[in-house]
Amino acid sequence: MTRFRRTATAAAALAITAAATAVLGFAGPASAHVTVNPKEATQGGYARVAFRVPNESDTASTNKLEVVLPENAPVGSVSTMPVPGWTVATEKRKVDPPIEVHGSQLTEAVSKITWTATGDAAVKPGQFQEFPVSMGPLPKVDTMVFKVLQTYSDGNISRWIDDPAPGGEEPEHPAPVLALAAAAPEGGAATPTAAAVAAPDDDDDDEGNGLAVGLGVAGLVAGLAGLVLGGLAFTRTRREPVAKA
Repeated sequence: MTRFRRTATAAAALAITAAATAVLGFAGPASAHVTVNPKEATQGGYARVAFRVPNESDTASTNKLEVVLPENAPVGSVSTMPVPGWTVATEKRKVDPPIEVHGSQLTEAVSKITWTATGDAAVKPGQFQEFPVSMGPLPKVDTMVFKVLQTYSDGNISRWIDDPAPGGEEPEHPAPVLALAAAAPEGGAATPTAAAVAAPDDDDDDEGNGLAVGLGVAGLVAGLAGLVLGGLAFTRTRREPVAKA
């Protein structure tokens, strides 16, 4: 009986612990974080992306967003779309070697974009906001990792700055990542299809058609000749007297 009571007590303690973990959120870090959308673009082209910012606080609003562009992947042209109620400012840095954009050599590139809320435009609890950006030509690298600082009205700052883990496991504070695919090669020779390989050229077609026509005419003449000879033989047979027995 005593053993049964101890087992029941242990089970009840485990159940209470599990319930507390679920309620208080001790299972792990929050899953919502700043992301870039879409998550893929093409090297050498231009892309319109948006930094999607969810508000994770229950008591404060997001009133500032800072996006740092990667130093190892500078972009020559960066422009922002107006977001109602938010001001935007950009910072630049020197780049060496220069970046070529439409035949011009640029020695500076945007290094940081900062959005600041005005009035009542801050992202409130339970809401999210997108901050669109157009950029290009995109560098010839596999990924662009953006370091992001998300500031709340109570002074807290969420630092989304962790690089992707080698094993694919998401870090605690992941930075937004834009994957860049290689552009398709231009002017590549088309591979001939099976039908094109099997098809004869025009000269072969002309020779084949001429031979077929010649054979058809010859067959028609032979047929007519046979018909005439058969008619003559039939007529001769009817004219000859039948031998008497």
